[in-house]
Amino acid sequence: MASHPRSAAWRVLLVVLAGALALAGCTGPKASGPAPGAGPHQDTARTGPIRIAVISHSTPGDAFWNVVQNGAEQAGRDLGIEVSYQADPDPGNQAKLVDNAIAQGADGVVVSLGSPDALRASVGNAVRAGIPVITINAGEERSAEFGALTHVGQSEAVAGQAAGSRFAAAGKRKLLCVIHQAGVETLNQRCDGARQGFAGGQVVNLQVDINNPTDVQSRIRGALQSDPAVDAVLTLNPQVAGNAVNAVRESGSRAAVATFDLNSDVVSAIKAGELLFAVDQQQYEQGYLPVVFLKLYLENANTVGGGRPVLTGPGFVDRSNVDAVGEYAARGTR
Repeated sequence: MASHPRSAAWRVLLVVLAGALALAGCTGPKASGPAPGAGPHQDTARTGPIRIAVISHSTPGDAFWNVVQNGAEQAGRDLGIEVSYQADPDPGNQAKLVDNAIAQGADGVVVSLGSPDALRASVGNAVRAGIPVITINAGEERSAEFGALTHVGQSEAVAGQAAGSRFAAAGKRKLLCVIHQAGVETLNQRCDGARQGFAGGQVVNLQVDINNPTDVQSRIRGALQSDPAVDAVLTLNPQVAGNAVNAVRESGSRAAVATFDLNSDVVSAIKAGELLFAVDQQQYEQGYLPVVFLKLYLENANTVGGGRPVLTGPGFVDRSNVDAVGEYAARGTR
């Protein structure tokens, strides 16, 4: 008996649907496709690796930020992601780098908010374009406000308090806190935190310019010579730590020196007894983890932190653990 035309049409449609479902089952989800729930920036026809722009507020070549860059680029190699790292200490220029990343079609942006207000518009432009943003290192308090997925770093105020408490426990009474870059909120937060943690002691800030190491050393030396009561120096950058150690030696001061952040020179100074301790925020993680997080978000709509920052510190490196950590600092991962 001949089939009814309508029944024949349904059989053809079922065959087509079955073939499509079978094809979907064989091929599975593709990394190059859009992320579930992705914003309008995501291109359903995108091919090639994910492209992540990492943009910091540092001076190019800064020892601390070199480790952040190492972490981000290693994550790119491990995950097959194209990572570009750029840095500019000028807030306006850093904002332009974010704008350029948007214009060049970055799939994700990682940015430090050393001067948050200067970055607000550019970060907002990325978010409105559907480009996910993760903030790192600086700007924890403004990260969610700006629309970032999360923040990766340490709480600078908490880290400063811990450093101040360590100096107080060592019996120090007057602390010189050396700020090496003007206008960076996190540096002031570190000194403010140290002031809170340095119970019963006095904290005095000293502003210097990291781009002039000779002048940095001279200013620290002058501060120590003019006020012999200063018995502790806290630097906020490992490069400046070396200048402080030299300034103490040149001035004849007996002040103890400690620093934020770690590099191979800091490790050597701790071993030699020239530095009391280093506050370690594990900046390699600040480069590596955001690349992982953006891949998970772009390919699987995963988020981390639950509305809170992902903390990488503070930890402390002193003579008790410097040997274990030192070998990693030498290879550029701590």
